[in-house]
Amino acid sequence: MVDSFEKVPCHIYEGAKEASAAIAKTIATLIREKQQQGKPCVLGLATGSSPRLLYAELVRMHKEEGLSFQNVISFNLDEYYPIDADALQSYNRFMHSNLFDHVDIRRENIHIPDGTIAKDQVKAHCAAYEEKIEKAGGIDLQILGIGNNGHIGFNEPGSSLFSKTRLITLDNSTRLANSFEFQTVSQVPRLAITMGIQTILKAKKIILMAWGPLKAPVVQLAAEGAVTEQIPASLLQQHDDVSFFMDTAAGSELTRNKSPWLTGECIWTPELVKKAVTQMALKLQKPVLSLTDRDYNEFGLSDLLVEKGDAYEVNLQVYYMLRDTITGWPGGKPNAVIPNHPERSAPYPKKVILFSPHPDDDIISMGGTFQRLHDQGHEVHVAYQTSGNIAVTDEFVTRFLDFAVGFENMFGMDSEKSQRILQEARSYLNEKKSNEIDTAEIRAIKGLIRRCEAKATCRYVGLTDERAHFLNLPFYETGAIEKKPMGEEDVQITIDLLRSIKPLQIYCAGDLADPHGTHKVCLDIIFEAIRRIKADGDEWLKDCWVWLYKGAWQEWDISEIEMAIPMSPDQVMKKRFGIFIHQSQKDSVPFQGSDAREFWQRAEERNANTANLYAQLGLTQYAAMEAFRRWHY
Repeated sequence: MVDSFEKVPCHIYEGAKEASAAIAKTIATLIREKQQQGKPCVLGLATGSSPRLLYAELVRMHKEEGLSFQNVISFNLDEYYPIDADALQSYNRFMHSNLFDHVDIRRENIHIPDGTIAKDQVKAHCAAYEEKIEKAGGIDLQILGIGNNGHIGFNEPGSSLFSKTRLITLDNSTRLANSFEFQTVSQVPRLAITMGIQTILKAKKIILMAWGPLKAPVVQLAAEGAVTEQIPASLLQQHDDVSFFMDTAAGSELTRNKSPWLTGECIWTPELVKKAVTQMALKLQKPVLSLTDRDYNEFGLSDLLVEKGDAYEVNLQVYYMLRDTITGWPGGKPNAVIPNHPERSAPYPKKVILFSPHPDDDIISMGGTFQRLHDQGHEVHVAYQTSGNIAVTDEFVTRFLDFAVGFENMFGMDSEKSQRILQEARSYLNEKKSNEIDTAEIRAIKGLIRRCEAKATCRYVGLTDERAHFLNLPFYETGAIEKKPMGEEDVQITIDLLRSIKPLQIYCAGDLADPHGTHKVCLDIIFEAIRRIKADGDEWLKDCWVWLYKGAWQEWDISEIEMAIPMSPDQVMKKRFGIFIHQSQKDSVPFQGSDAREFWQRAEERNANTANLYAQLGLTQYAAMEAFRRWHY
């Protein structure tokens, strides 16, 4: 019964890495079966962020397990139009850098739509692409990602079930979602060449991948909703051999996870009771204490009443659980005995580390809590994990170099070297092409700009300079959107910091919706560092608690929140001014993604919404709230 609402087989894994490994195993098995039969294996391949781990695993299998791609014929789903084949954002470059250049596939067997072809030749090019697929015997296995609006390939909502390979106009939501790969959304191509839905459905087998919480709503619609051209991925329900592979976050909106009580019997843990009752209260727009037996019965929660008693008793249980998450003392209230308080009262004060993936996540995501911890006497340290240099515009480089040169001239200093650096930077940036990354010197300048802003934020809160730690983790320093995987040096840097401070509280970003993936890698590095320290038996770690905050893109579901820090209107304004210190991130930010709001606006709306949800459930109305969830190791 657990998957009774799903119209396609859905395979849910703990993370994208595990799911990608399972898909890679399926592909490898198919390739080897075809090799034994002396036949080619025709693969339809996807691009974007979803298949990166899949291709990394296939490369590993080639190098370590002898998986050969000699018999593989590949057809890629799509390509931007127009775009140079070697542009950083081109799917041609993506496929070669992530897969083809690392395996033994024959170059003549690689097929990718041509984003450089003349427009009057595109129609013939698309027809020829279809003919090549047919001549190869059809696609044996098609790999797909899914867009936030449900597109597969670049088949946008409204694409016909009978569509073939063609030139298509990209939906604005798709361009916004993909804008993190470009400096600004205006640079995202408005057109693309894509396989059609009919072309995709002709594949003998289809696997769709989905990672992260941003994909959860559309995955639910595609897997459980009606078949409609407005959700192109839902058309896959009509295929005889299709599977959806997802991580737990992407599968969170499926009925089996969101409302498991509707799929059959379930074990009513306190957490599940809280989740069910808060969902019901918010949907019915009632305070928790006003819910009735009839509400429970009509919402499908009659079994909960049978097990736990009448609505009054369950309502009280959930109300107290919500109430006990709220505290103005994130480090614990000293000299107080509060059994259900989210944090321990002793010891006081505590050593605290705030891990900030980028140089502004600390103030954006938990600025109110950051200030509370310092004001309440705790020894607060901030660890800025990456330089954040790619999120600084070229204009800021020349602006700050102008200032440096002007400063030296004003005070009669020798500015010859500064003048040279300024002229070289201007010259490079003026001639910089879309497929070029910044020089190491320019990246260093951009990193320095963000470092200065971060230090100014710490001083604004009240921290001295030695409490700000700039880790500059190596995985980030590629100069491009795509980062290196977590490495040994990243973990060791983090271990050294933790052991030098020995914190009793750690805050880190648990926001896996970050479109760049930086937050996920930063979180994995912290978790790995803690696991190793624990394995070594460090005594201080036994008393250390880890709290996860969300970043600029999402917030915890209210049923998941374990500590909520209320903020007054004055505290909201103080946080806003702290965010404003990051001038390089204000107004227009490169690689911002699909959300056009500035970071301070995102933060304030998110914090106000959390406070409003608590109020709707019958708790005290605050101006804003920052939310946290504890990680147990």
